[in-house]
Formats: sequence, C-alpha cells, structure tokens
Amino acid sequence: MNADAFIRKYRIDNPENFRLSEMPTRPDDFESKVQARELSSENAGAIGGLAHKLYGEASRSLLVVLQGMDTSGKDGTTAACFNRTPPLNVTVAAFKAPSKKELSHDYLWRVHEVCPGNGQITVFNRSHYEDVLIVKVRSFVPAEKVEQRYEQINNFEKHLSENGTRILKFMLNISHDKQRERLIERLEEPRKRWKFNPGDLEDRKLWPEFMDAYQTMVQRTSTPWAPWHVIPSDSRSRRGAIISSIVRHTLEEMNPQYPDPGFRREDFEI
Repeated sequence: MNADAFIRKYRIDNPENFRLSEMPTRPDDFESKVQARELSSENAGAIGGLAHKLYGEASRSLLVVLQGMDTSGKDGTTAACFNRTPPLNVTVAAFKAPSKKELSHDYLWRVHEVCPGNGQITVFNRSHYEDVLIVKVRSFVPAEKVEQRYEQINNFEKHLSENGTRILKFMLNISHDKQRERLIERLEEPRKRWKFNPGDLEDRKLWPEFMDAYQTMVQRTSTPWAPWHVIPSDSRSRRGAIISSIVRHTLEEMNPQYPDPGFRREDFEI
C-alpha cells in the first residue's frame, strides 16, 4: 500500500461522521513486521533528503503533531520518521505540565513559541491538544473554557498554515489491552523502567473518558488545513511505516528546492 492509500484510509476528512470506536488499533496493511521496517527505513532516507532541501529553501516549515495515550509510541514514531534527518533542521518539542510562567500566559503561548521557523521541521510530542484532553477529563478548567478552545485551536492552526507551515496531525490509536502490555513491559525491562510513571495508571482508570475526549477532539478540530490522521498503533513497526509514508508524501508534495544564489565556479579564484 502506498502513501495515498494510507491517507485515504486514515485521514479524517468527514469529522462529523467520525467514531473512534470504529477505527482499528492494529493495521492489516503489511504482511510482516520486516516489510513494514523496510518501508520505514526507505522512507526515513527520503525524508532526510527532503528535509535538507527544506532547510536550504528556508521559506516554509513542517509541523508534525503526535498525540496519543501513554505508551502509544510518540518517541518511536519520531525515530522511525527522522532517524536519518540531519539534526540541524528537526526539533522535538515535548509538552509536559505547564510551568508557573507558562500558566501566567494563555494556553497557546508556549505552543506558538516552539512552532517551526522557515526551513525547519518540528515534532510535537504531545501538544496543545492536551488542553482539550487531560484538561477536559480532569476538569482543570471549566467546561465552557474547554468548549471555546476547539475553535481557538482551529484558528491558531489556520494562522500557521496561512503563514507557510504545513501541519500533519497524527492520533496514535492504541488499544486498552496493548497499553497494559506495554506498561508491564516498562516495569519488567530495566532499560525501559525509567519511562514508567505511576500517574499513567490514574489516566488508565479514566480510559472511557479519554476516548470520548479524543473523539470530540477529532470531530471538532479535523480541518481542511490541518486534518487528523488516526493511526492504528498496536504494532510499532506498522505504525512507523504508515506515518513515515505520510510524512514523506507530504514533503514530496511540498517539493522543496535548493536555492540558486547565482555563484559559479568560473567567477572565483580558489
């Protein structure tokens, strides 16, 4: 399956009809993990070259939003897509609980500050969507404030889009059972134990509430300028292959070009 097919299958173009419960958590797009890993590797190489052209062109940018429950694979997805991209022009911004300074501003202030500049690619590991997800589920702000934020976020993303930032949004759709398996894995494997956070178990208890919040998020914020892609994420290798294919396709569609400053060999004595 090529990137166009992935986009048709997983992009939410009719959000009013979206039902999260109808979306798969395990894809049927690959015969094996090996096939998926080979595609991810091929995509990563192509993404690296296109990213360098984007950096040289320095007139547009790409924002990749990764949003999902704990263990859904935000770090792994970033690695699958950008492990061959020069660090010069890719940045990861991780959104944790806001600091005291951040709380003294509007909730989008800290987000706009780390959006990509011209020539840059930025990956949001979690994002401004925390402000209509955990903030909503945990009732950190009044319900009417959350309700206002959907339109505010749409307008914010439209502003970015109209000013040269292409936006790719991926919801990493993991099953309840697979999350349990990965949480246990974090406890049992010493090299992963550092990632375990007991607070994740509190969010797990609220799984139905989070799924409702994610469904509303997609319904209200999948727009023509920044549509959501809901990606099955129970398989790490297949998730990486699908998302890297869409990222590669998007960069190919943007078609960045190295600028020609007009210098020629014959003009200089070296």
